[in-house]
Amino acid sequence: MSLCSIARIPIRRSKRSNSSPSLALPAVLSLNPPVPTKIIAVANQKGGVGKTTTSVNVAACLASVGKKTLLLDLDPQANATSGVGLEKIEGASAYRPLLGDGALIDKIQSSAFANLEVIPSEVDMCGADIEIARAENHLQRLRLTLQPVVDSNRFELIIIDCPPSLGILTLNAFAATDYLLVPLQCEYYALEGISMVTRLLSQLREGGINPNLELLGVVMTMFDGRTKLSQQVVSEVRQHFADKVFDTVIPRTTRLAEAPSYGKPIIHYDKYSAGSAAYEVLTQELLQRLGMQE
Repeated sequence: MSLCSIARIPIRRSKRSNSSPSLALPAVLSLNPPVPTKIIAVANQKGGVGKTTTSVNVAACLASVGKKTLLLDLDPQANATSGVGLEKIEGASAYRPLLGDGALIDKIQSSAFANLEVIPSEVDMCGADIEIARAENHLQRLRLTLQPVVDSNRFELIIIDCPPSLGILTLNAFAATDYLLVPLQCEYYALEGISMVTRLLSQLREGGINPNLELLGVVMTMFDGRTKLSQQVVSEVRQHFADKVFDTVIPRTTRLAEAPSYGKPIIHYDKYSAGSAAYEVLTQELLQRLGMQE
């Protein structure tokens, strides 16, 4: 075919317009809305059950899988603060914002670990129970103070490490949170503490303080597979709480106990230890319950 013949071939134009085709994008693009921040309080009125260990290591594991995570240390002992390598500095905690002096979002500090930020605690928090009890809306102080942090959409998850008591700070955490995660040591005395926590949870829901509060689950800690006691306690808890008990159990290990003294979560202190593996699996199970597993 000659060039002249090609030139005579008619060009079919769109019936819509004789003008050049438009490459303009639609005026409105449908974008996925930001995922609401989920708040999880880690609490047990009994001390020594692995509460802070669970708070620190779950937060670190969430951050390690790419979840923007904030660890809020509400415990005056500040063990979660030192557990991620931060110092206890006067004035750095949530104490003053809880009393209306300053913004909680300004207390956020970076950690040495990607995707993990922290609001530390320090000795001033010891006076918070007394001071907050005198304030208006004393059970809602944390919820109101935390709301700007939630609205900022900086974090996908907020983990609150509560004091080992059912005082004002813990009640504030319960009123501000979406979910409650209860670490339970594999010993019989620990069973008494969890009954009080679950009873309080029901009272807060029924009293309208936090009607949406949900028990995310019970995690068995300090498990020693060599003893019948640990196995019996796990069995009884599973019978009582059924599917609310996580399948993953956290073993009692020396490496887990050592990690806080180095200011590191277990996955950064000894990634290939049994404790590290347990918390990584627990975190995946937790994300699955939250509907956030990718």
